[in-house]
Amino acid sequence: MKKFLILYTSPTPARDEMWKASPEQGKAGTDAWMSWAKQAGKAVVELGGPLADAGGTHSKVTGFSILQADSVGEIEQILKENPHRKMPGTGIEIHEFLEIPGMSHDQINRELEYSKR
Repeated sequence: MKKFLILYTSPTPARDEMWKASPEQGKAGTDAWMSWAKQAGKAVVELGGPLADAGGTHSKVTGFSILQADSVGEIEQILKENPHRKMPGTGIEIHEFLEIPGMSHDQINRELEYSKR
């Protein structure tokens, strides 16, 4: 199964969107994301969350998720009902995680864990 980094983009920074939302709007947004995550099921590796531009790059990336599926086509189907699509002027980028030649993700993770000891 392949893993995909999903980047959510918006012309408005996530921090600004969150600050201007009423508690009711915030709850409705959270409920929509949780409903989508439940529908996506085991495809969700990490639901992720909002991101803030901390490096002064003026990035349009405002959030992320990590999903898994056998193909990018499956990921596109899973993302059809994603709540981010309902926000005007926003976009979704799909990036596939690639294996480092000669080393699997599992090997890398084991090496990193070992180095922390």
